[in-house]
Amino acid sequence: MELQNQLKALAEKINKLKDKIETEESTKHAFVLPFINILGFDTFNPTEVVPEFTADLGLKKGEKVDYAIFQDNTPILIVECKNWIENLDNHNSQLFRYFHATKTRFALLTNGINYRFYTDLEQVNKMDEKPFLEFDITNIKDNEIHEISKFHKSNFDVAKIVNNASSLKYTKEIKKSISEELTEPSRQFVKLFANKVYSGRLTEKMMDEFTGLVHKAFNQTISDKVNNRLNAALNKEAEKQQEDVVEVEAEQSKVITTEEELEGFRIVVAILRRKLPTHRIVHRDTQSYFGILLDDNNRKPLCRLHLNTGTKYIGLIDKDKNEQREVIQSIDDIYKFEEQLLNTVTFYMN
Repeated sequence: MELQNQLKALAEKINKLKDKIETEESTKHAFVLPFINILGFDTFNPTEVVPEFTADLGLKKGEKVDYAIFQDNTPILIVECKNWIENLDNHNSQLFRYFHATKTRFALLTNGINYRFYTDLEQVNKMDEKPFLEFDITNIKDNEIHEISKFHKSNFDVAKIVNNASSLKYTKEIKKSISEELTEPSRQFVKLFANKVYSGRLTEKMMDEFTGLVHKAFNQTISDKVNNRLNAALNKEAEKQQEDVVEVEAEQSKVITTEEELEGFRIVVAILRRKLPTHRIVHRDTQSYFGILLDDNNRKPLCRLHLNTGTKYIGLIDKDKNEQREVIQSIDDIYKFEEQLLNTVTFYMN
């Protein structure tokens, strides 16, 4: 929850400041470094977050990546930053070189708003062309926050992240393909289903016809599944509400409010009206006790009367809302506890 709040706070800051940020350096300091700090890494410790980290490759010298994050004297993540207005699609090749030179397993390309995490799933020490995790921090989702948490300093485990990266990357690509097929079915996709239901020759005319049918059928299927789940959820909620009503009615049917309890309530009102308007003092009877509440709020008990047992009690409420029972011979003894009752009101007023 803390990570979620920190990321959303940063997103709000970005939305307020981005129009005033004009350079890559400003983007780094205002957006990227706070993100690294949220991950638990000390941006003021040059041995943990190293700026302008040298990533020389072969004869090409002077190559520097914006930040390298170290753990146990080993670089675990390199970060390449761009101005927030730049499109990240144009900068993969630069990060690709840095990745190979630093021998790290993870690389981050960001403009402070869009974040793309890469690893080397397809070939060791060679950065994949496509990221395994990608998100917009100003429109972040709960499942993305869960994945980000794995990069937190307290959770960082290379093997676990790499193993999960494969699932993330290919699931994302499959979902993207499915979305594309649903929007505009490819010829192969249409042919796959047409061959299942049509035994004739698939001419161009028939392919055109089946393209429309496949598109329609899949969207109807998704719509039906969504409606079924909604209806199931609504029916379940309706059943639960009905059960709750039955339980409440059954509970209420067992509660009998006596005249003695009502008289005790009137005594309590007479005492407390010196500090409270009478409409704020409400009684609520239960099987176990006769409760007297502030503002009809079950979390604000003023006192409790236990009058339907062999020994009668008044339950006094302390500042921690704990009940202290005191024996009374009759409801007239309630007047003996005037000071304690008024103190309970003072606890709530303070």
